[in-house]
Amino acid sequence: MNPVVLIAEELAPAAIEVLAHDFDVRHVDGTDRPALLSALSEADAVIVRSATQIDAEAVAAAPRLKVVARAGVGLDNVEVPAATARGVMVVNAPTSNIVSAAEQAVALLLAVARNTASASSALKAGEWKRSKYTGVEVQGKTVGVVGLGRIGVLFAQRIAAFGTRLIAYDPYIQPARAAQLGVRLVGLDELLRESDFISIHLPKTPETVGLIGEKELAIVKPGVRIVNAARGGLVDEQALADAIAEGRVAGAGVDVYSKEPCTSSPLFAFDNVVATPHLGASTHEAQDKAGLAVARSVKLALQGEFVPDAVNVQAGGVVAEDVRPLLPLAEKLGRAFTAVAGGVAASVTVEVRGEIVSHDVSVLKLAATKGLFSSVVEEQVTYVNAPHLAVERGVEVTLAALAETAEQTTLVTVRGALPDGRTVSVSGTVTHSGARDVIKLTEVDGFDVEIGAEGILLFLRYADRPGVVGTVGTLLGESGINIAAMQVARREAGGETLMTLTVDQALGADLLTSAAESIGATAASAADLRDE
Repeated sequence: MNPVVLIAEELAPAAIEVLAHDFDVRHVDGTDRPALLSALSEADAVIVRSATQIDAEAVAAAPRLKVVARAGVGLDNVEVPAATARGVMVVNAPTSNIVSAAEQAVALLLAVARNTASASSALKAGEWKRSKYTGVEVQGKTVGVVGLGRIGVLFAQRIAAFGTRLIAYDPYIQPARAAQLGVRLVGLDELLRESDFISIHLPKTPETVGLIGEKELAIVKPGVRIVNAARGGLVDEQALADAIAEGRVAGAGVDVYSKEPCTSSPLFAFDNVVATPHLGASTHEAQDKAGLAVARSVKLALQGEFVPDAVNVQAGGVVAEDVRPLLPLAEKLGRAFTAVAGGVAASVTVEVRGEIVSHDVSVLKLAATKGLFSSVVEEQVTYVNAPHLAVERGVEVTLAALAETAEQTTLVTVRGALPDGRTVSVSGTVTHSGARDVIKLTEVDGFDVEIGAEGILLFLRYADRPGVVGTVGTLLGESGINIAAMQVARREAGGETLMTLTVDQALGADLLTSAAESIGATAASAADLRDE
C-alpha cells in the first residue's frame, strides 16, 4: 500500500503530479474539521495552506503522520511543538514568494511616488485633477533598505535599475557582501536621515518589533516615503500615521499590519497611503512554487531522506551536495554501532575526517543519531525526534570534524562509550561506481573490513581456528538463509576474529544464538541496514 498524502487545500496541478506516481493522493476540505480529523487517521503526510489548522488534536488524530507541509512561508496554522513531540516533520516553502514579495515592495514604492492609487480612485469617481496628484521621480534618489536578506537583496537589485543610490541597515551582513551588491552599509539613524525612500525587509522578532517608531520617525528626512511589505508590527502604525499627518513623511506603502486581517487602521485615512491586504505572496507563480516545493519535500520525507526545508529539524538548512551522500552512511553507521555495542551507549562521538569538513557537516551527527535509535525504540525515529530520544535516554552525541587526511578521501566514524566502560567504533565511507554511490564499512570495533553496508549484516566474534566459516555457512544454509557476502578479519593468527556476513533474510533470535553457540562466539549481533 502506498503512503497516503492528504491535500487539505488547493494545490497546483504540477505539485499533485509530483506526488501522484508514488503516493495515494487524497483530498479533503481542511476547513471542515470533522472531515479533516477523519481523513488524517490514514494520512502519512498532509499538505495545507493557511486556512487549515494542524494543531495538537489534528496531530493526535493521525497515528501514521510523518510530515506536515505548509505550501507557503508562515506557520501560524501549524502547531510545530506538537508535531515535533510526535516526531512529525514540519516543512514549508521559505523561498517560494521571495520574488513576489520583492516585486510588491517595488510596486508600492512606485505607487506611493506617483500617487497612483489615489489618482485612480479620484478619476473613477469622476474627478480629473492632474495637478493634485503630482508625484516625484525615483531616479537619483537615495533608497534605504532595512534588512539585506533574500528579499531585501532582490528588492535592492530591482530598485537599483531606476538609477537610485542604495544604502542599507543590516547588522548581520558583512560590508564586503553589501559592496558586491552596490549597497553602502550604514547605521539605522543614518539611513533614516539620508533616505528619500525606505523599504523594510526584516523578519518579525522581539528585536525588530516596533523598530520604526515615534523616535525613529522624528529624525527621518522630511518628505521620505516608507514601504513595509515585510511583516506587520515592524513599523508603529499610529506613529507613522502621526508623522504623515504632520507632513514629515510624504507617504507610505503598506502591505502588512500588526493584526491581520486588518480592515481598520489610522493609516487608511490618508490619500497618500497605498494599502493592500498582505498581497506579498499573492501571485500565481508564488503559489505554484510553494506547492511544488512542499510536494518535493513531502516526497523526500516519505522516502526517508533529509529535507532541507524542515523547520523542526536541528540541522535544518542547506546541505552541501558533497555532504548529501554521507547522510545514509552516517545513519547506517549508527544502526551498525547499536548492533555491535549490543545496546545504547552512554556517549557517542560522530567523527568526520577529510576535505569534506570544509562544508557544514553537522547534519551527519543528526543522521547518525537517527540510526542509533532506529532499532531501540518502538516509535518511528526521524530526523525530528532523534535528538529528543537521545536526551531522554541520557546519551550525549557530539561531532568532531577533522581535516586530517584519512586512507579514504572521506571517513565517518561512530565511536561510543558504553555504560560498562567498553568503547565501540564503526567506520565507513562512500565510493562511486559509475553513477551509483556505494556505502562501505571499513572498520568494526577495531577490525579492518571492507564490506557493503547493505542488507542485513551479521557480526560474529570468536577465536580464530579452522572450520568456523564452514560451520556457520552450513547452519545458515540448512535454515534457508542465503549469504550474499562474507569477510573474516583478524589481528593475528589464532587471535580474536570478526566474521561479517551479509544475508538476504532477517534471522530470528534463536538462529543467531544457535550460530553463535556452534562456533563458541564471544559476541553475536545483527544490523538491519536495508534502505527504509
